[in-house]
Amino acid sequence: MSRRKVVVTGASSGIGRATAERFAAEGCDLCVIARRGHELDSLLGAFPDADHFKVAGDYSEAGTATKLDDLLRSRWGRVDVLVNCAGVFLPGDVVDSPLPDWQRPLDIMLGGAVRVTRACVPLMGDGGRIIHVTSIHGTRVERGGSAYAMAKAAIDQYSRALALELADRGILVNAIAPGFVDTPMSVVDGVNELESDWFVSNYVTGHHLPLRRPGRPEEIAGVAWFLAGPDASYLTGQVITVDGGLTITF
Repeated sequence: MSRRKVVVTGASSGIGRATAERFAAEGCDLCVIARRGHELDSLLGAFPDADHFKVAGDYSEAGTATKLDDLLRSRWGRVDVLVNCAGVFLPGDVVDSPLPDWQRPLDIMLGGAVRVTRACVPLMGDGGRIIHVTSIHGTRVERGGSAYAMAKAAIDQYSRALALELADRGILVNAIAPGFVDTPMSVVDGVNELESDWFVSNYVTGHHLPLRRPGRPEEIAGVAWFLAGPDASYLTGQVITVDGGLTITF
C-alpha cells in the first residue's frame, strides 16, 4: 500500500483531513483538494516527506477539475485511490428557497464528485479504488436538508453505477455513509449540535444511538483505508453504513 497515489477531496477539515492524515501516515503519496488552500498547506506540512501536493479550489468548478487533471498527469501519471470526502450542508426550504441556492449542495457534492472521478479514472489501472463518503441522509431526511439528502443519495447510486461499469477495468467503487461525526459541520452558528441538550437527550441518554456518542473522523478514515486495501478485493458497489448503530433503531 505504500507509495500509492491517493487523491482526497474535502481534505482541509473533518473526515477528509483525517483520511488524508491516515493515508499519508501509512506511506502513500497524497493529492489533497479543498477550497481553503492555507489549511491544505498546514496539512501537508505535517505529513511525512513524500510526493504530496495540493489543488486549492471549489471542486465543483470545471477549472478546478481541469487543474487537477493537468497536475495528476504531469506530477504522477497515475492514480491508485480516490477518496471523495467533500461535503457541505446548506439548509433551504424544499419549495420556497431560491432555486439556485437550493441546488448549490447538488452542484458541489454531486457535480464535484462526477468531475473529480472523471479526472481520476483515466489514470487508474487494475486495482484502482474509488471511495465516496456520503451519509445516512442518503436514505433519511431532515427539515431543510432536501438538497443535501438528494446529493448524498445520488452519489450512492453513482457509486453503484461506477462499480458496474468499471468492474472490467479492475476498479472497485464503494461508498461510506456516516451518521453523526464530530466535525466542523456539526457546528452551526457557533453551537456544536453534538453537545446540545437535543443530542444528549435523544442519542446519549436516550435510546436512538446504541453506542451513545458521535463518531470520530479517524473512525471513518479507517473504513476508507480498509476499502482501499487488499482485504476489500471482493467488495464493490456497496454503501457501508458507519453510524454507531443509529439506523438500526426506531
